[in-house]
Amino acid sequence: MKSSILDRVLIAKFAILGVILLTSGAAAIYFWLLADLPPISSVETRLVRPTTQILDRHGRLLYEVVDPNAGKQINLALATLPAACIQATLFTEDSRFYYHPGVDPIAIGRAVWQNLNGRAVVSGGSTLTQQLARNLLMPPPERYEQSLRRKLREGYLAWRLELRYTKDELLALYLNQTYYGNWAFGLEAAAQVFFAKPAAQLSRGECSLLAGLIQYPTGYNPLLEPQTAKARQLTVLRLMQEAGYLTAEQAAQVAAEPLRYRSNLFDIEAPHFVMYVQDLLVQQLGVEAVRGGGLRVTTSLDLDLQRQAEAAVRRRLDQLNCRTPGVCDAYTDPNRRVDNAAAVVLDSQSGDILSMVGSPDYFDSHIQGNVNAALTLRQPGSAIKPLTYAASLDPAWSARRGQPPLTPATILADLPTTFYVKDVDQLGRQIGNVPYAPVNYDRAYHGPVSVRAALANSYNIPAVKVLDQIGVDALQQIAGQAGISTFTRDYGLALTLGGGEVRLLELAAAAFGIFEQGNRLERAICALRRTTRRLRSAALPGPQVITPQTAYLITDILSDPVARIPAFGQGSILELPFAATRENRHHYRLSDNWTVGYSAQRCGRLGGQCGQHAHAGRERHRRRRSHLARPDAGCAHANAAAFCARITLSSCRSAVSAVCCPRRLSTGAKRALHRQHGTTRPDDQFQTITIDLATGQRADASTPLNRRAQRTYWRLPPTYRQWMLAQGIAIAPPRLCPFNRQIYSFQ
Repeated sequence: MKSSILDRVLIAKFAILGVILLTSGAAAIYFWLLADLPPISSVETRLVRPTTQILDRHGRLLYEVVDPNAGKQINLALATLPAACIQATLFTEDSRFYYHPGVDPIAIGRAVWQNLNGRAVVSGGSTLTQQLARNLLMPPPERYEQSLRRKLREGYLAWRLELRYTKDELLALYLNQTYYGNWAFGLEAAAQVFFAKPAAQLSRGECSLLAGLIQYPTGYNPLLEPQTAKARQLTVLRLMQEAGYLTAEQAAQVAAEPLRYRSNLFDIEAPHFVMYVQDLLVQQLGVEAVRGGGLRVTTSLDLDLQRQAEAAVRRRLDQLNCRTPGVCDAYTDPNRRVDNAAAVVLDSQSGDILSMVGSPDYFDSHIQGNVNAALTLRQPGSAIKPLTYAASLDPAWSARRGQPPLTPATILADLPTTFYVKDVDQLGRQIGNVPYAPVNYDRAYHGPVSVRAALANSYNIPAVKVLDQIGVDALQQIAGQAGISTFTRDYGLALTLGGGEVRLLELAAAAFGIFEQGNRLERAICALRRTTRRLRSAALPGPQVITPQTAYLITDILSDPVARIPAFGQGSILELPFAATRENRHHYRLSDNWTVGYSAQRCGRLGGQCGQHAHAGRERHRRRRSHLARPDAGCAHANAAAFCARITLSSCRSAVSAVCCPRRLSTGAKRALHRQHGTTRPDDQFQTITIDLATGQRADASTPLNRRAQRTYWRLPPTYRQWMLAQGIAIAPPRLCPFNRQIYSFQ
């Protein structure tokens, strides 16, 4: 009996202890996990957003972001939204939305399995309700935590939301509040921002594209990354097909639908730049911090220069299309229509973006004007050639391939040449070699040309020969180190002629930035500060890509008005107070025309007028051909080759009697020759010969005095013979062997 009583007492004590432990544990879990969570009713109060202001560098307003709910955003009932948009969102983000209580155990299990197999986080398993709970109810610092506590709290809030709202109400809330990028919160705002139409009018193709943006709005932004956005749309269509909503044929039809991006008119300055800033703000601060509003963002843009650049772009297009009475570009093809253009101007010291024009009219739907051409991928044509020559002139890059560096005086043969390059199939596998015969833009061959002349006149064949010598991988490496991130495929020799796509901003900020002193600018900067806290620090000099001597030589060539005369003529559009290169690319009726220039203050893609505006008030640069100070030593490499100092090709085209030789070089000219070409070696390419007027052959001891005459000939190797004949250049008569009278060549 006594034992029984003791047992009951002991059990009671253990029970009390258990209750205490469970209560304490539950309380601890509650306070650790749930105590500070907001009430579900706070969802409605969190939808109101204050405004954000985006300013230029002088504090002038570029754009004021209005509260999307009170202004441009309209909350739509689920019944008014296109079924295609609803289905695309569900099958992409939460295919079991209508079958789970806010948390989907099947999706979580699938995500765990995928993550374990991939040994990385490749799937999260979050439902639409969890995303709503995270974005509308959880504090910003916690939303992006990768922790069990955050997942548990998120799941609890999702369950509470499911208890308060119906599935249709939650889906409508999700579609009206989700961030689609480019400051568009909700499907209606996204439809207007990207396609300038109400959501009810969206096509299946447009719905599938917008549904794909939700996962990564800044990375899939179709106005900045149209190719990436298109690839994401194809993924959405595949998921819809796998779910049975689309057949394979229907998915192919939707994928083939053209996507024409356009925007509704609203009050904004520098719209492409503002949208670029908004994406950067989202990347740096997070969607919710930007969405919360109240920001005052001062950017690097100079609004005055921006307006001048916009006017220059429109003026240039008017000239190209003969839209201005009495003003027409001399090279205008009546069968060609030029609709679009872009320009950027950077501060070459700090990397600040001073101007960004992504199209002539952001709101012109006919040219998809809201697509920012300054950030999309385009082939740069000959604007990439300076990097090729930089690798060939730089001693360090030359040493990598075990060859001496070229000099501006090195002679290259601009002659018909066939290269054999590897051919690959669609999977990138080599399947053999194919002939490749580049041609110059003017369809002519210019014979022996110096590196200076080849680069200044943008001749194609010498550039391909130089790339063949240094290797395509060298150009990819120097471009990558300079900051071009897009040369990632397997390219052929056409890479130096623009065979790889680049972004204008990268080409201006990184690639041409190295020609200042050899160092790469780390990045282009646009958002300077938010209230009192800096968003980005000033650009610091990056790693040295080329030597200052090589940078000086490339700059000196690109700013040489005499060297470019054969191709561009005297007083051309490139007669600017800074170094510049220009490229025209024609594909049927399409044309890309690149002009890239830089100085000690500015660099970017510039037309002549835009460049002059960028240098307004900087007249000292107009009086100097090269804006950089010449380095103390090393500009002329030791193996300087002979320099052809002939006057013009036309002086060599007449008959044998023509004198084809340079003028005598004065002492000052010799100094200039050394400064510009790295050599003082006398020009020995011309030879004066006494000929027999009766035979046209070399005179000998038996030739009478009245039949003797002196003629000067251009001495070139045998490889130039056919070119000389085609150009009408007299060839020196061969020597005769004094013993057997056999003819042998003078070369």
